[in-house]
Parts: sequence; structure tokens; C-alpha cells
Amino acid sequence: MSPASLPGMHLARFQTAADAPPQVGLSNGEGGIVALGTAGDGLTLSDLLHADDPAGRVAACPSGETFALADVRLLPPVERQEVWAAGVTYKRSQVARMSESEAAADHYDRVYTAARPEIFFKSTAGRVVADGEPIRVRSDSRWTVPEPELTLLVAPDGRIVGYAVGDDVSARDIEGENPLYLPQAKTYDGSCALGSTVLLAEGPLDLPATTITLTIERDGATAYEDRTDLSQMKRSLEELVAWLTKEYSIPDGAALMTGTGLVPPDQFTLEQGDVVTIKIAGVGTLRNPVTRG
Repeated sequence: MSPASLPGMHLARFQTAADAPPQVGLSNGEGGIVALGTAGDGLTLSDLLHADDPAGRVAACPSGETFALADVRLLPPVERQEVWAAGVTYKRSQVARMSESEAAADHYDRVYTAARPEIFFKSTAGRVVADGEPIRVRSDSRWTVPEPELTLLVAPDGRIVGYAVGDDVSARDIEGENPLYLPQAKTYDGSCALGSTVLLAEGPLDLPATTITLTIERDGATAYEDRTDLSQMKRSLEELVAWLTKEYSIPDGAALMTGTGLVPPDQFTLEQGDVVTIKIAGVGTLRNPVTRG
């Protein structure tokens, strides 16, 4: 699902060459992307996150050159923004986290129903994997899975400015061994991927209609596929943002992954050469090959 085939206002960061400055463009609905301004002097993602009216800011920006998507390199939708993540926001995630660690099962059970959600740091902007680039399995992990997640682009004042597709790649065996190993299970090179398109938030999402589909291909065949939708989330998107920003300032804004409701069976682990595809209806698609560290 390319940005050209999606309804709504879809933005993307891109480069026209490896040494060219990143630009922000708007899908024209015809397989192309219209630069917002000129290279080196155009609209930035940070501009949108700081704007009182992001949609109006886009509309007021002069249109630059139009590029075919095939002729540009699409970049992750973060510049200086940190990436954070929320956990155990779906019932399926609660069950999976309890099963991976007997010692911590009670903690995961309680956090699902607690007032305070699980929020953790995931990645700096420079470490985010782009669409089409490889995600990684840690060399010391025997059980790693993708976690498809709606990702919010959040303004410094806590407003949700846009939506993107995210993959919170996780080493379940490392986390299951000891919950204190969560940073090593969740935060390492190649563990965070974000889709290239951002759906500008011009109104609330239709949660039941916003389906998330995870497909894992192995040797040219589908090894795993399942789907869920945002109505299965225990917490609201606004609630998660409120907890992230409760005692933590985000002067550049942030990206916030909102948890997963799709977890492959316990006997499944990502392998070298797999391809992971995540589709979120109306938002976009993220597709990454898998490599082992």
C-alpha cells in the first residue's frame, strides 16, 4: 500500500540522492510525491510538530518539484524525535508476556489493569530502520519476534499530529529470562522500524476499521499471518501520550509506539532471510527483511 493509494493527507521524508538533504513531501495520489518547499529550505517534520495547525501549515507551504516514488529514497518519519513504546496494551500482549516469564507473570497481569501503563524508551532517531531496510535478531537471542504497532507522532505539547506504522522488534527469550533485561530485549541495533508515510491526524481514527495485519514470509511462503484492530486496545491513544509526557518533556516531539495485539506462537522465531510486512489500514505499510546480528 503506497502513499499514493491511501486516503487522507500522507506525508513522507525522502532524499533524491544519498548526499541530498532530506525533504518532506505530500503524496499526490498518482504515484508521486510533491516536495513541500525546496531542498534545504523546505518544510520539516519538526515544523509540523510545532505548528498550531499542522494541516494548515502543509496547505500554506509552497509546492516544490514532484518526484516519482521509485526515484527517491523514503526515510523514517523522525528527525530529532526520540521513539518511545508502550507495552501490554492489548489482552494478547498480556497473555504472551505472562507466558514468556513465569517469574514476572504477576507483574504483566497487574500492569494490564493498572492505572499506570508500561512506557519504555525504544530508539533514537538515527537508529530507526526505514521501510525496506533490514531489521535484526540479536546474536544472543533464540526467540525474537516482530511487534506491529500503530505509532503516534506527538507534538511537544502532547497533541497527536500523525500516525505511522511501527515494528517494535523484541527478543522474548531475553526479556523472559529476567524483566530487568527489558532494555536489552527491546533496544538494540535494528530493533526499531518505522514506515515512511505519516497520516496527518485531522480527526480521530475509526478504531474498529483501523486493522493491523502482520505477515511473515519465509522461503517465498507465508510462515505466519494474523490481524487485529485498534478497538482491541485496553487504553486510549490519548491516555498513553498523557503518561509519556506526565513528567517528561519532549521539546522536539516524539514518536510513541502503542503496543501490539499480534504475537506469533511461542515456537515461532524470526530467522535470517524472513520478510516482515505490517499493514495498518489507512496509515501505510512497513516491509523489512530480517538479518541476524
